[in-house]
Amino acid sequence: MIAVLGAGAWGTALAQTMALQGDVLLWAREAEVVEAVNTSRENPLFLPGVPLSPRVRATADMAELAASDLWLVVPPAQHVRRVLLAAPAAHGPTLILCAKGIEARTLMLMAEVAAEIAPKSPLAVLSGPSFAADVARGLPTAVTLAAAGEGKAQALADSIARPAFRPYATTDITGCEIGGAVKNVLAIACGVVIGAGLGESARAATVARGFAEMTRFGLARGARAETLAGLSGLGDLVLTCGSTQSRNMQLGMALGQGKSAAEALAGKLSVAEGAATAPVLVEAAAKAGVDMPISQAVADLLGGQATVKDVIGRLLARPLKSEGV
Repeated sequence: MIAVLGAGAWGTALAQTMALQGDVLLWAREAEVVEAVNTSRENPLFLPGVPLSPRVRATADMAELAASDLWLVVPPAQHVRRVLLAAPAAHGPTLILCAKGIEARTLMLMAEVAAEIAPKSPLAVLSGPSFAADVARGLPTAVTLAAAGEGKAQALADSIARPAFRPYATTDITGCEIGGAVKNVLAIACGVVIGAGLGESARAATVARGFAEMTRFGLARGARAETLAGLSGLGDLVLTCGSTQSRNMQLGMALGQGKSAAEALAGKLSVAEGAATAPVLVEAAAKAGVDMPISQAVADLLGGQATVKDVIGRLLARPLKSEGV
C-alpha cells in the first residue's frame, strides 16, 4: 500500500492517481478533509469537484503510516521537517519527496532535510510540470523521478507510473529539486509582469532570463544542465509561468496590480510555495556567489522592500551583456 502524506490539492491528486493500481492511505492534518474523503469521496477544501476512488482512504492518525513501505511526502516545503519528525519512519520506508522549495534557516533542499531526519530511508524526488487538477482527472502528465542510482530511480518510476502519469527517471536529485524550487519564484515574477500590464514580450523575456538564473544556480549547486533543461526545470517553468492555474502566478498578478503580499495571500488555503522560497533562494544564491536579479526582485516585492515600479526600473537599468548563462 502506498501512503501519501499531505492532503492538499497535489497530495490528493497523487493519491487518486496511485489508487488506479492499488489501495492508498492519505494522511491529512484536517479532520474535515478526512471525513469528506471517507464519506463523500471528495476533498472539497483543496480539490473540489473531483470524485475520489474508493481505494483512497484518509486518516489523521500517523501511526497508520507504519503499514506502508512507500511514502509520497507532499506537505508544503516549510513543513516537511515537522511532518517527518512526527511520522513513524523508524522502519525506513522509501520516501518520494513531492514538495518544491528550500527550507528556511537551513537552506536545505527537501532531500537533505529528509536524509537528516530519516537516515534509514531510501530517498527520491518527484517534480515536473503537473497541475493537481489535471493529474487528478487523469489527463496526460510527464514528470521527473530522481533517486540515487539508475536502477533505483527506474524501479521507483515504474512503481508509480500509471497509464497517463509518466515519470522519467534520473539520478540528478539536486537538479530535480532546484528546478521545482526556482520555477515557483519565477512564476511569481511572470505574474507581476502580467498584473502590471507589461505585455507578453516581457513575460517571454522573464521566462528566458529566469531560466538563465535557474541554470546558474543549479550548476553552482552541482545540478546537471540537462536536468534543468528537462521536465523538472524548463518544463515546469513553462507550465507555471504560462497559466493562471498556478498559485504562484496568481500571487504575482496580485502584486503586479498593487496589492501587498499580505493582501494577496490573505484567506488562501493553498500555499504559493514561491512566497516562502524567494527570500531563501536569494540567500542561498548569495552564499553560492550566483547573480539572480529576477529572484531578488521577487523577494524584495514580497518583503515590502520595493514597489513594482522600483523593481521594473532596477531590472531595466541593468547593464547590457552577452546572453550566455
